[in-house]
Amino acid sequence: MPVFLRRLAFQPPRGRLLATGKGPGTRFPCCFSRMQIRVLFFGVLKDLTGRASDSLDLPEDATLRVVISHYEETISPELMRSVAMSVNQEYAAPDLRLSQGDEVAFLPPVSGGCAGISEGKHGRHVAIVNGVINSGALVNSIKHPEDGAVAVFEGIVRDNTRGRRTRYLDYEAYEEMALKQMEELAESALMDFKIRDVAIVHRVGRLEIGETSVLIVVASAHRGAAFDACRWLIDTLKRTVPIWKKEHLEDGAVWADGEPFPDDIPGTQGTHSIGRASK
Repeated sequence: MPVFLRRLAFQPPRGRLLATGKGPGTRFPCCFSRMQIRVLFFGVLKDLTGRASDSLDLPEDATLRVVISHYEETISPELMRSVAMSVNQEYAAPDLRLSQGDEVAFLPPVSGGCAGISEGKHGRHVAIVNGVINSGALVNSIKHPEDGAVAVFEGIVRDNTRGRRTRYLDYEAYEEMALKQMEELAESALMDFKIRDVAIVHRVGRLEIGETSVLIVVASAHRGAAFDACRWLIDTLKRTVPIWKKEHLEDGAVWADGEPFPDDIPGTQGTHSIGRASK
């Protein structure tokens, strides 16, 4: 048989492509158009998969659902139903078509420095810090002569969790996405409540008992609007912003059960069923 015919005879067939294995750099058996994406894991999912990131080679027309299917044997069906997905730091539905170089993240239910807040690419209202949050300095910096009220919510690390003694906490964030989500919350509060200004700071890393994990400051002419906005901000942050908490207890460590995602954030099955919250 001529050489060129032998080459044609061994061309792989076109058709549906499936992953050949799991782990870093997993490739799909195709010599035609492919794309590579990066996959990130956070919280308990990082423990289950044994890695913080992975890479996949996919057919160029693959959707997010293909990635979800690839990890279904590693992540239990019960947990997978509570997981949300993001593509390039935006929440995404399973049918979204992927592109070369996309960053896909598996996001378990979320738990949701002294640092000031300055204008940046994510806006002037939010910050994620590694050091101690100076609450007094931030409150003083946001006050203005026209304000009649400043409402403050300060989340504090307590010394017990469901009857078990807590030693310390570790917070982890998908920082780029978390900052975008936090700034969107701040902008929404400014539009939906009669408030003048707002600041949101969340700390990551190790936190000791009594330290501040999250600080929200709202300034307005009247106390009612400030209280309402502050309550809405912390409740929404703890359900939507990708920040997770690991509790280090006297008898072991565990990722905290997260708030269920709101119904308007799609899950791996397309929608989220109502789950329990324990924070």
